[in-house]
Amino acid sequence: MGIDQDEISTETTTLGELLVAENIGSRHRKVVKALYKALALEDTSTTSKLVAPDLEWWFHGPRHSQHMMRMLTGESRHVEFKFRPRSITPVGDRVVAEGWEGSKAYWAHVWSVKEGMITQLREYFNTWVTVIVGNSEVEDEMMKLWQSDPRERSQPSLPDIVLAI
Repeated sequence: MGIDQDEISTETTTLGELLVAENIGSRHRKVVKALYKALALEDTSTTSKLVAPDLEWWFHGPRHSQHMMRMLTGESRHVEFKFRPRSITPVGDRVVAEGWEGSKAYWAHVWSVKEGMITQLREYFNTWVTVIVGNSEVEDEMMKLWQSDPRERSQPSLPDIVLAI
C-alpha cells in the first residue's frame, strides 16, 4: 500500500501555508516587540510609526488601569506603569503579550498587525484570557490557541474571558 500523490501534494501545500503563517507571525511579533521597546525608551517617533493613527482599542478591567491607552495617547508617561512583557507569542493572525507586576497587576494585550502596523489592541487588565478559534472542518468545535499562564496566577480570583478569533 503506497502513499497517494494527491496526499503528498496536499500535505506540502498545508506545510507551506503553515510556514508562511509562521513567518508572518514572527514578523508581527517583531513589530509588537519593537513597540514595547519604543515605549520603554519613550521614543514617540518610533511608536507613531508602529501604531495606526486610527487604532481600534478594546479594554477589559478596572477603569483606572487603562495604562496602555494613556501611554499611546500621550496622556501619561511610561513611568506611571511599566509594561514588561514576560511573553510575546504569535497566535493566528494576532500577537499576544502578557506580563505582571507582583501580585497586584496582571495584563494581557492582544495585538492585530497589518502590513507592519498595529491596527488593533485588546487590553485585558487583571483578567485571565483564553484565545480560541473555530475549527472550520468541524462545526461548533473550538480550538484553544493561547491561554494566560496559570503558573503565574498570583491572584486566583481574577475573572476569565474568552476571545474568539
